[in-house]
Amino acid sequence: MVVLGALASLGGCASHHASDSAGARHIGTPVDAATIAAIDIDVTPDGVGLPAGSGNAKHGAALYEARCMQCHESPVLPALWGGIGSLGRIPPEKTVGSYWPHATTIYDYIARAMPPGAATPLPASDVYALTAYLLAQNGIVPRDATLDARSLPRIAMPNRDGFDRIDEKR
Repeated sequence: MVVLGALASLGGCASHHASDSAGARHIGTPVDAATIAAIDIDVTPDGVGLPAGSGNAKHGAALYEARCMQCHESPVLPALWGGIGSLGRIPPEKTVGSYWPHATTIYDYIARAMPPGAATPLPASDVYALTAYLLAQNGIVPRDATLDARSLPRIAMPNRDGFDRIDEKR
């Protein structure tokens, strides 16, 4: 809110100089719906924002080996699977299976952030496949699972209620 207020006040100063005699503001460039759609790639826990397509865990395993393993199998990054039931221990194992409360978050993260610095995003089918693979490695879906926009939001993650429980303890 502080940032928005600061931007609004800056906008007011700029608009004073960029207004015509009728008071119309001429700041920025209009953006069309296609441009907004191209950058509106977030996915919510209920699956809103998931694109068409599908991918299976077997293809995800091959993708992981070819594109992900060189970074994710290093001791520098945290593990992606294992640790289910460890959140009560110190230190807990915060993996995809033990910590993340929504399966759709896995898709969202891969689609927006992996691989780091990529000029073009992975195709939706590859992101579904990698998500299926990670969930299979955590024992959450079968090893032959195929995921899509309908099936992914229906997956019940082991820590789906974990954040609610944390808030209740405070």
